[in-house]
Amino acid sequence: MYHEGNRTLQDAFGSRALADRLDQKLRRDRFNEDDAAFIGSLGFFFLATADAEGRPDCSFKGGPPGFVRVAAPDLLVFPDYDGNGMFKSLGNLGVNPNVGMLFLAFGEAPKRLRVNGTARVVGDDPAMAQASGAQLLVKVTPVDIFPNCPRYVPNLQLVEPSPYLPDADTAPLEPKWKSFEVFSDVVPPRRR
Repeated sequence: MYHEGNRTLQDAFGSRALADRLDQKLRRDRFNEDDAAFIGSLGFFFLATADAEGRPDCSFKGGPPGFVRVAAPDLLVFPDYDGNGMFKSLGNLGVNPNVGMLFLAFGEAPKRLRVNGTARVVGDDPAMAQASGAQLLVKVTPVDIFPNCPRYVPNLQLVEPSPYLPDADTAPLEPKWKSFEVFSDVVPPRRR
């Protein structure tokens, strides 16, 4: 779980024993029922990827609560929805499968869960039918799953969900920027 850069700082701050204990007691490579319930309750997470040269990218991924699901103890699945067409995260996964995921719950009882692993992007999976609005699916095999101290997570509340969330019974709402003259001639048709 730790490399020499981590160890150098752990030693400088006297936290190597604490880091080792956290690894021994909290880190795992399989999802448990609490992980699945927590992840399934959320409507967003943060996804970190890197390209083949290691240049990082971090992206907010949102959807209806439950859009990310633990499909098995060693498998997490989430849909890719129509976006800006840059495919920064998924493009990175095509050349470097390593991912970092951060799941956060804001509120009176904040919670954080980190998932590091490897991912693959699929487009011909039967599970696509269960993910309304998905253009692709991302399947993540965990390597390190561990809770993170939530002490700096603020107490925030959801005012209302995004009007762009996919819904099987409603036509997708297009963001206004896609109709701006500077972009409208290059926006591809939405896939269904």
